[in-house]
Amino acid sequence: MVIIESERLCLRQFTAADADFIIVLLNSPGWLKYIGDRNISTRQDALAYLDKGPLTSYKKNELGLCLVQLKSTGEPLGMCGLLQRDYLDGPDIGFAFLPQSQGYGYAYEIATKVLAYGFTTLRHNKLFAITLPANRRSINLIEKLGMHFESRHAGKVPGEELSIYARSAQG
Repeated sequence: MVIIESERLCLRQFTAADADFIIVLLNSPGWLKYIGDRNISTRQDALAYLDKGPLTSYKKNELGLCLVQLKSTGEPLGMCGLLQRDYLDGPDIGFAFLPQSQGYGYAYEIATKVLAYGFTTLRHNKLFAITLPANRRSINLIEKLGMHFESRHAGKVPGEELSIYARSAQG
């Protein structure tokens, strides 16, 4: 089911049929460097990741990471969506794209629509974004989306620090 459409892209919920794509995306260099190794190497691993992650989030929070694909061909490019984390007062936008899909403005195009959806359809007053301080590419996109640095938060790895950005519905 398509949730959001932009000029070139559509965003839809993940299904078990996307397991092979999950293996590729979660083992891409950018994912491993900035998000971390999720030990997804088999179709079974990918199905478990989808079940415990996005599919559970759709049921529990009515939001989650979704597949980003080209409208013209259906080719999967990455993921984007809103996540609810225990330590934030509202959802945060997450995104990750295959290396060959970067540099075409896809992330900005779909993330803009996801933020609008979060503010208008889901009626959130504030949305967040989380990234590692060293992830310059992600920070550039987050700031282009009108989000501003808000605070630091301890990451899952000892000594890791995350940067938290935020934007209110008013801009």
